[in-house]
Amino acid sequence: MQFGGRPAFMLRLVLASTLGANYGIYGPAYELMEASPRAPGEEEYLDSEKYQVRRWALDRTDSLRDFVTRVNRIRRENVALQQDHHLQFFEVNNDNLLCYAKTTPDNAEIILVVVNLDPHHTQSGWITLPLDRLGLEADRSYQAQDLLTAACYLWNGALNYVEINPQVAPAHIFKLRRHVHTEHDFDYFL
Repeated sequence: MQFGGRPAFMLRLVLASTLGANYGIYGPAYELMEASPRAPGEEEYLDSEKYQVRRWALDRTDSLRDFVTRVNRIRRENVALQQDHHLQFFEVNNDNLLCYAKTTPDNAEIILVVVNLDPHHTQSGWITLPLDRLGLEADRSYQAQDLLTAACYLWNGALNYVEINPQVAPAHIFKLRRHVHTEHDFDYFL
């Protein structure tokens, strides 16, 4: 965390908040990304509260407060992230990307998370999803809605491309939706 900057704090928050049903951070220090070492090469932090009582400038513009709020809202609105069952890891052809899903027991809700573990560089790769295990049909399109950025993608089949720039957002938290309508579903589409 001492060298990854804002993206490292964000990616660790996504990992902690989506891999387990419960998570916690030490609010002010984490939100304000306190990471200066006490001395070069040390794990102890320079401004550790175990040596002092601090007043935090929580209204700083570089705070992670909005990102933490968004992630917590995603957790609150998606039942799959509120339990520790049905966590599955998936194949991705780039070792700097981690891909996993949490689902409800009936696969009614599928949350797919892809995290860029490299806080410095954009990483891309192909993820392979076991469609049958997720209750998705191989011959039907499905939507991947990124709950962090609100971007939507129409995916087909098991193999799908992702690209993550950690300076924008270090992860995708997708909600996969089946039964997506296309222009072929409407008789009046020209």
